[in-house]
Amino acid sequence: MDFDYDLFVIGGGSGGVRAARVAAGEAGARVALAEEDRYGGTCVQRGCVPKKLMVFASTYGVSAREAQDYGWTMMAGGFDWPSFRGKLEVELDRLEGVYRKILKSNGVETFDARARLKDAHTVELSTGETRTAKHILVATGGWPVKPEFPGADLAITSNEIFHLETLPKSMLIVGGGYIACEFACILNGLGVKVTQFYRGAQILRGFDDEARGLISEEMIENGVGLHLGTNVLEMKRVEDGIWVKATNGKEYTVDQVMFATGRAPNSADLGLEEIGVTLGRNGQIEVDAYSQTSVPSVYAIGDVTDRVNLTPVAIREGMAFVETVFKGNPTPVDHDMIPSAIFTQPEMGTIGLSEEAARDREPIEVYATSFRAMQTAFIGKPDRVLMKLIVSQKTRRVLGCHIVAPQAGEMIQLAGIAIKMGATKEDFDRVVAVHPTMSEELVTMRTPVRTA
Repeated sequence: MDFDYDLFVIGGGSGGVRAARVAAGEAGARVALAEEDRYGGTCVQRGCVPKKLMVFASTYGVSAREAQDYGWTMMAGGFDWPSFRGKLEVELDRLEGVYRKILKSNGVETFDARARLKDAHTVELSTGETRTAKHILVATGGWPVKPEFPGADLAITSNEIFHLETLPKSMLIVGGGYIACEFACILNGLGVKVTQFYRGAQILRGFDDEARGLISEEMIENGVGLHLGTNVLEMKRVEDGIWVKATNGKEYTVDQVMFATGRAPNSADLGLEEIGVTLGRNGQIEVDAYSQTSVPSVYAIGDVTDRVNLTPVAIREGMAFVETVFKGNPTPVDHDMIPSAIFTQPEMGTIGLSEEAARDREPIEVYATSFRAMQTAFIGKPDRVLMKLIVSQKTRRVLGCHIVAPQAGEMIQLAGIAIKMGATKEDFDRVVAVHPTMSEELVTMRTPVRTA
């Protein structure tokens, strides 16, 4: 059969764009891509990029106060949200243009339309057109979900947070995952009075207990009103904001409420099940190690598969797909030992197993130290940082590394190289410390604090 394209990609986020670009530009495939919204996807338009710029913005107030403590005479002033938001929108427009240019320069035909699968080789566009392709790649990402209860429609999600007309004076954030915690810290840093509800016993479920406990303490110390074991029962609009009734028996009135209670794969109404593609219970597209679905011509990558929902992982999955399908080099996706960062204040950088997960698997040694960093201790701040290594007693390999500190994301990227290579505790010990730094503690801890 003669197809219109070798590959049709549905979704113009980081994973879809990378796969389309490499398949066309390096493998010489005839490629088309459809995107119904803005190019760049969650990361560029509604996630990593605007969030990190907000992180930067939120730290300058604290930096200015610390500068005064170091002897600088600082001018008084406040945060100008409209000015920042205007610059942010210009930057996101620029990045979308970059993505469009990348696709065009590599010969990828693009459609600004919603696409659905009509059959195993046919895509139907919202413009009414149909196109055929030998292979179809679904890279439609994920989408925030809201719980259902009276008044839930009054809340926003992380999608809308970047486009608020005015910065609220007070905000309730519901959730305890990394998105909820990051925005609690960001908005607190921008001068918003932040209250955070999480129904669980501790924030950042799934991460190392000691690390998430320290972040929780530091968030509260920095002014976030964190309430654990607490959820929303009811909300309604009142004259001076949004009234919230909580499970802890208290009532709150805030300017704005944001839900960060989870994300779901963006797989609805794509025609997937109709053509035989298997979906999981949460709507995720089920794929094998090569990102192939139950329909051989259809593949899926990124958050819509709900494997490891990180932008660089989606990009790696897209690259592995192209290697497998278009370059004759079958490449399974490697989801082992992926470093990641949580941009709370302080940041957390992590790779590998938590202490809890590791001790359930094999006998381990735990090397950890928590201390006041020189920069903030000098001006009397109580802020603490954490450096932690989880080590296999048998192989001596470092099974996990967890850092809670300013710039932890930068540190874990570099530590991750060694750990991915299989470094042992003795390999770390052989490295001379860079002094004075926070991260030197990673190579100076000689005695385990505990074994398990």
